[in-house]
Amino acid sequence: MDKRDYVEIVEKNMQEEIEFLQRLIQINSEEAPEEKGPNGEVYPFGKGVAEALDLTLSEAEKMGFIPRNVDYYGGHIDWKVSPKEVDGEEPKPVKTMGILGHLDVVPAGGGWSFDAYSGEVSDGFIYGRGTTDDKGPVVASLFAMKALKEAGYEPAANIRVILGCDEETNWKGMAKYLEAVGAPDYGFTPDGDFPVINGEKGIANFDIVRKLNPPASKGLTIRALEGGSAKNMVPEKARALLNSTEKGAYDKIKEKLDEFKATHLSINGIEPEITGKLVGKSYEVAIVGKSAHGAHPELGLNAISILMEFLGELNFANEEVNDTIDFYNKHIGYDVNGERIGCALEDEKSGKLTFNVGLLDFDKKSITFTVNVRYPVTLTDDDFYKGVIETAERYELGILKSRTQEPIYFDPESPMIKTFMEIYRENTGDMEAKPLTIGGGTYARSMDNCVAFGALFPGDPDLMHQKDERLALDRLETMTKIYADAIYKLTQPDFEI
Repeated sequence: MDKRDYVEIVEKNMQEEIEFLQRLIQINSEEAPEEKGPNGEVYPFGKGVAEALDLTLSEAEKMGFIPRNVDYYGGHIDWKVSPKEVDGEEPKPVKTMGILGHLDVVPAGGGWSFDAYSGEVSDGFIYGRGTTDDKGPVVASLFAMKALKEAGYEPAANIRVILGCDEETNWKGMAKYLEAVGAPDYGFTPDGDFPVINGEKGIANFDIVRKLNPPASKGLTIRALEGGSAKNMVPEKARALLNSTEKGAYDKIKEKLDEFKATHLSINGIEPEITGKLVGKSYEVAIVGKSAHGAHPELGLNAISILMEFLGELNFANEEVNDTIDFYNKHIGYDVNGERIGCALEDEKSGKLTFNVGLLDFDKKSITFTVNVRYPVTLTDDDFYKGVIETAERYELGILKSRTQEPIYFDPESPMIKTFMEIYRENTGDMEAKPLTIGGGTYARSMDNCVAFGALFPGDPDLMHQKDERLALDRLETMTKIYADAIYKLTQPDFEI
């Protein structure tokens, strides 16, 4: 087959591809609590995620592929091939090449130029939550398959696009899917960076918790304290609702807040929004920082950290509250590599550990900070927990460990990595880019012989998990051609893993 055959079809189908991506973006597929559908079916991750899955499977079926819905925990799109005899011998089992994407998205947040779920096209970009993470790359993979099929390609391996439904949270859906269907033999996930990702740092989530007793005396108290929208995002917003019966207490807080604002016009080069106002009989302090992906906390401005710094200038009736705020400001603050909490680790293959406090929660009986850590590929979670626990124990804080994803690493000279590098170079002419090791977590971790291949191009701004997430239409076309090449080369009879 001549490559030009399917490349021309990709170009011919671009308007159809863009319009389908718009329809998919217009579905708010943030994970939500379980609910039931109109016919009694269970949507484990909410209606929006289920609608996104239904739409994608339906579109794939129209293209001539075989869809499967695994109880809305996940699904896949199959292009199946039949085993063939070679020189009269019994047909060998056909391998399956998988493309693992996801349809769920992180919360949209505020401050967008266009509605986050509009799929608006403007100045050569399509805007919306999920355009780059990961609906755009999923659609590119599907239309790459479509182009090859329309060109008459006959693959030597099954091709399967796998659709995850809770990649941004707990991966329970992928576990259920794999339990029901099994894993492909090899493949890639279009949920990272080009040219190809050969290593992913380990990811650990944990809570730092302080149990609270009632205050021993009257004075300033906290009625509400919250921040963040997802543990794997730098929190854009945080707020505290303060209460006092002392005359003039709120005037003093306002005075301190005005001084704080005057000295915090810019933090790490980013301008925060800091406001205070009366809310009923309480005083609210609200912070707006800058959101970013939890793998790159240095690109954002943590609103929780700003709030904690300001609260550290106040004196609360509850000494446990004061101690907890003091701990945060002394041992976390604006650190993004765990320097002061005792886990500033790094290695040559993947660089420094990153440390992001993504969520803040308060229920009058406890204060909880939820932390997302990305640790180097040659280390284990025990290596960084040791320092964190030692520091926390000095303040009588508890550490509640949650899910950990082990790091993965492929030799840059392995056949898989070399093949992906060749595909990328052929399509872009970029001979300088090298395989990457990242802090992000992709579905490549969920099975063997799988790596992240695209879809963020070198030098392009990374707007995943940020406001105004968008995808350039010419990039969408290029990645579709790249994925068509990848499907073609990875399903040749002589391809070796």
